[in-house]
Amino acid sequence: MKKIALLDYGSGNIRSAQRALEQVGGQVTVTSDPEIVLDADGLLVPGVGAFDACMKGLQAVHGPRLIGERLAGGRPVLGICVGMQILFETGVEHGVTSKGCGEWPGSVEKLEARILPHMGWNTVDAPADSAMFEGIDPDDRFYFVHSYGVRTWEFEGDGLTTAPQVAWATHESDRFVAAVDNGALWATQFHPEKSGDVGLKLLRNWVQSL
Repeated sequence: MKKIALLDYGSGNIRSAQRALEQVGGQVTVTSDPEIVLDADGLLVPGVGAFDACMKGLQAVHGPRLIGERLAGGRPVLGICVGMQILFETGVEHGVTSKGCGEWPGSVEKLEARILPHMGWNTVDAPADSAMFEGIDPDDRFYFVHSYGVRTWEFEGDGLTTAPQVAWATHESDRFVAAVDNGALWATQFHPEKSGDVGLKLLRNWVQSL
């Protein structure tokens, strides 16, 4: 059974994520203990609310350093919702620009849509050979709830490793990054733990990859 650290930094639907990971075979510890975080087979970074507040909570438990150390050693990390957004360089909310973890270039900004938040079930346009979406049908729907997202993907890889596989979704006429499969670093804008059987399938793909 794979050991998974679920990072507790005061943000996110931790219990629903914990239950979902346990349902697909993970041994989950909810923690901010650096030793446990670094030792686990996988680290899940949740996130709900404002980008700036999540970053402050993350910094309080040395989250950016722990994420960076894991990735430097090729140790898997999965970010969900704002836990995905904070992996980018910056977040812009209400005119305030906040610094993110900087694992990917790019900015999180408000979606251009009449109705916000983007809430409910939506399909995802994913690469056919993505390990993240293996066994998932293009018509399957995931659960989203957000008003901000990454609307421009700016990273094509360094030429030494496989380029990230990026999945997209559309709300009204605005297109945004729905998920990224980047080797040891996976992330989803949607909530797989709230997406029923299809969400469990994606989480199972991650756990089995650890």
